[in-house]
Amino acid sequence: MSELRFVRMGFGTEAVEYQTAWDEQRRVHAARFADEIPDTVLLLEHPPVYTAGRRTADSERPLDGTPVIDVDRGGKITWHGPGQLVGYPIQKLPRPVDVVAHVRRLEEALIRTCAEFGVETTRVEGRSGVWVLGDPVEQRPSLGGLSLDFDPRLHDEEFDPRMNGPEYAPSNAGQRREDRKIAAIGIRVAKGVTMHGFALNVNPDNRWFDRIIPCGIRDAGVASLAGELGRDVTIAEVLPVVERHLRDVLENADLKPREIERASA
Repeated sequence: MSELRFVRMGFGTEAVEYQTAWDEQRRVHAARFADEIPDTVLLLEHPPVYTAGRRTADSERPLDGTPVIDVDRGGKITWHGPGQLVGYPIQKLPRPVDVVAHVRRLEEALIRTCAEFGVETTRVEGRSGVWVLGDPVEQRPSLGGLSLDFDPRLHDEEFDPRMNGPEYAPSNAGQRREDRKIAAIGIRVAKGVTMHGFALNVNPDNRWFDRIIPCGIRDAGVASLAGELGRDVTIAEVLPVVERHLRDVLENADLKPREIERASA
C-alpha cells in the first residue's frame, strides 16, 4: 500500500460540521479514485450530531425528534461530538473489495491505541467496532433489584431502555459491568475506494448516546478512554498514537482481493 497521508481537519473550537466533512470526504474520494492523491485519512472532531447508517430502524432514533443526518455508510445510528476522535480513511483497495478485512484493520489499529493507554479492548463476534468486555453475566449486579435472568432487554423485543430509567442507559454500562463499545466503525466502499470510518470515544459526554439505541444494540453500552481510566484524556494525547498505529497497520497490510467461491461445473 502507498504511504498514508493524514489530514487534521479541525478539533475543539475548530470542530468540523458533519456536512462539511462529508463533502470533503467525497472530494477526496474522487481524487483518490483518479489516483491524483495517495491514500488519505481525515481526522477531526464534530460538533454534536446524530448520524444514521442505512440499516437504522425508526425505533432507534431519538424519541424527542432531535434531527438525524441520514448517511450512505453501513451500520446504524450513532452520535459524534466533542471528545470523540473521528477518522475517515479514504483508501483504494483491490477489487473485489474485502470489506470485512478493511474493518478488521481499523479495529486492530484502535485496539493497539487503547492498549497503549492501558485499556484492554477486543472484538465481539457479530458486532463491529472495539469493545471493553464486561464481567460474566452471573457476576454482574442486578438491575432494579431483579435477577439478570429477567433482564427485559434480552427477552422483550419492544423494551426501550430510554424509557426505563438511568439503570438501563448506555452511558452507565460500565457501572453495570456490561460489554461496552469504545470505538464504532461504519464504512462505505464505492468504486473500490473506502469512505467513512471510525469514531473513538476519548473523553465525550456519553449521555448523548442515551437518547438513541447506539448502533441498534440494546443489551450493551458505550465507554470512553477517560471513563475506563478514571482520569482525563485529551484528543491531543490520543491523536498521534492513533496516527502511528493506523500507519503501521494500514501501510503494512498485505492487501488481497476478496476471494469469490465459484460453483463447480
